[in-house]
Amino acid sequence: MAQKADPAKIQFPCPNYPVKVLGETSADYQEFVVEIMAKHVADLNLDKLKVNESSNGRFTSITFFITATGADQLEALHKDLIQHKRIRMVM
Repeated sequence: MAQKADPAKIQFPCPNYPVKVLGETSADYQEFVVEIMAKHVADLNLDKLKVNESSNGRFTSITFFITATGADQLEALHKDLIQHKRIRMVM
């Protein structure tokens, strides 16, 4: 019987780790998400931000590229983001 390979593990610190946040479009959505991200990422670089609206404009996704410092940071970030009703998905 063949053994399954262990999934690749992230090596920390992990530069350029993508975090995509999807939520309902509003005038202050980007500012709202950036404020949450800044609590968890000390060196948040907004120059690398990618913002996309859905074709009908109902949703906006924001992709951040962060230096992930550890699993605890990523878990806390995900938990903090997903608790808000304005945010539909975090990838």
